[in-house]
Amino acid sequence: MSHTPPDPYEKVRSSPEFQALRRRFRRFVLPLAALFLVWYAVYVLLADYAHDFMSTRLGGTNITVGLLFGLGQFVSTFVITTVYVRWANRSFDPAAEALRREVERDLPADPSHDPTHDSPQDSPHDTEAQR
Repeated sequence: MSHTPPDPYEKVRSSPEFQALRRRFRRFVLPLAALFLVWYAVYVLLADYAHDFMSTRLGGTNITVGLLFGLGQFVSTFVITTVYVRWANRSFDPAAEALRREVERDLPADPSHDPTHDSPQDSPHDTEAQR
């Protein structure tokens, strides 16, 4: 009877460090995504059901509330992206990198595998048909 060594990916996935990393990611990303979706839904609903409000001209110009809300969608997308990238670079990516180094340190040495050049064919879970 052959004993199969534990799958390193399953070991990592069930580790407290990985679970903490997932929680940190979800605590940041999900509220931000929900906020954006609510903001977008408000914009769409106002555009559909509040024509008078959205067509209100500002300061006697051709600029309307709807135009500003539409431009605000683009601005908020850039702001959210910037906030996420800064957060990830500052707190998430370093923790993920530390976990990756720990996992790679615990893996058995495989001289045919170069971890700096991972590609889909390098995955130990690929079947012959996938290669």
